[in-house]
Amino acid sequence: MAEPRAKVAVFISGSGTNMAALLYASRLAACPFEIVLVLSNNPEAGGLRLAEAEGVPTFVLPHKGLPRADHDAAMEAHVRRAGAQWIALAGYMRILTPEFVARWEGRMVNIHPSLLPKYTGLHTHERAIAAGDSHAGCTVHLVTADLDEGPVLGQIPVAILPGDTPDTLAARVLFAEHQLYARCLADLVTRETDPTWLTGQVRSRAMQLPEAEESLSHGMACFGIVKGKKFAWVSADHHGDRKVALLVKISGPDEQEQLIESDPERFYRPAYFGDGWIAIRIDLGDVDWDDIGEWLRRSWLAVAPRKLAAMTEF
Repeated sequence: MAEPRAKVAVFISGSGTNMAALLYASRLAACPFEIVLVLSNNPEAGGLRLAEAEGVPTFVLPHKGLPRADHDAAMEAHVRRAGAQWIALAGYMRILTPEFVARWEGRMVNIHPSLLPKYTGLHTHERAIAAGDSHAGCTVHLVTADLDEGPVLGQIPVAILPGDTPDTLAARVLFAEHQLYARCLADLVTRETDPTWLTGQVRSRAMQLPEAEESLSHGMACFGIVKGKKFAWVSADHHGDRKVALLVKISGPDEQEQLIESDPERFYRPAYFGDGWIAIRIDLGDVDWDDIGEWLRRSWLAVAPRKLAAMTEF
């Protein structure tokens, strides 16, 4: 059975060429996402006509006369109604409210026509040429409240040729944008089930704990206190169970039973680890990483020598 594809809503304001690139990429058999809705603040956006012709639902709401928060809320309501889990901005010429951005943190992406952090904002090609740069390019990044400053997911440099104008350069950068966006979006929507990425997320938090060290034990990434006990493991398809989970210390069988009963999809009893451990699935696509950090901290405290624990402030 094929894995379900991630549902993506695309926001546009104009011709929608990047939306089209995403849409046609999504028609390939191996693509892990599908475009379920195209939205715009501009009734004349050419991309709307293309989406409609390709059988993709559309929604348009002019922003003139509407408070920004109300416009965002109406757009978001349609995104959620369509079942979209991700938002891709593709030439959407509206600044979103910080509240909207916060609600979609880590799940909204944008493509920008420069090699960020260079040339945030507008007129990027003109600025790159004026600066005498050898290359311009494009960047796909996560959207944050700070304009064009979210974490970079990918970039492609594009050479600036002698005699280039902003228009000729923009035309070539657009080719790169069409290649880059679909690849970065595919990587993003699949990383929440990717054992390597998930292990890296656990590692970044576990290794912040005092005197933590990483090793490999029984084929699993393992975290312990230097010359001390282990406090966490990452199980990735261990014994063919097709799960990626964090294994941490708990108080005992009562807590283990309570956790499993509260959410049997997320919590389970790890084989060979006994009643003092719980497995927490981190491949379900909705991980609260702050919560995972707290589980790691608690597990570390359970095995830390008293002297080390007493010296540590959290």
